[in-house]
Amino acid sequence: MKLDAIDKKILELLTANGRLSYVEIGKELQLSRVAIRERVSQLIENGVIEKFSAVINSEKVGKTVSAFFEVDCEPASLIQVAQTLAENPVVASCYQMTGPSTLHMHVLVEDFEALESFTNNELYSLEGITRVESHILLRRFKSRNGLKI
Repeated sequence: MKLDAIDKKILELLTANGRLSYVEIGKELQLSRVAIRERVSQLIENGVIEKFSAVINSEKVGKTVSAFFEVDCEPASLIQVAQTLAENPVVASCYQMTGPSTLHMHVLVEDFEALESFTNNELYSLEGITRVESHILLRRFKSRNGLKI
């Protein structure tokens, strides 16, 4: 789908505040509520907007430890390892990467005891993993969900 300037502005506004009404967006862009609704519907139907969701502050809900893992796998085990890790509720994201590590994973847990438990009981126990490297987040300077237009 080719995006015009109005579509891009709608996406920008919704990215900043996904709770904006069609009326509020219409006022900002000097378009009717119906015109905005139709454009947003098209953006959804064409897969440009995947979903609307809340961004939850992990620390406010008790997930105070944020760790990043670089995981190497045997090629034959990669998909199974990635799918197993992706299904784990403490895994916030899991990506196949180029470079020295096969998988890049972000984990959010309550404390270091939970991190140790995940690492020892759920990560190291997976067949096909050949190397694991972890990094603990000290401070976040920027975090953004989704693509910024």
